[in-house]
Amino acid sequence: MNCFTCGSNHMIETSTIYVEKLKSGILIVKNVPCRKCSQCGEEFFSMATMKEIEKLSRQAEDIISEVMIIDYTRAA
Repeated sequence: MNCFTCGSNHMIETSTIYVEKLKSGILIVKNVPCRKCSQCGEEFFSMATMKEIEKLSRQAEDIISEVMIIDYTRAA
């Protein structure tokens, strides 16, 4: 896979922190698996990971008050 931003083919498997502003607060998901470009630093998520994040976001929207931190490896 090449980086969509810079075109580099130097992608590494790693994990990152995903932050999303919801209506009721801020959701922080740590340890999210991703591919990261070693040249420009752009991060890319698989479709399965994005679907799981969307599911976590929907669940968090109902219970979050200000800030919620979720560990992806425990919640997915």
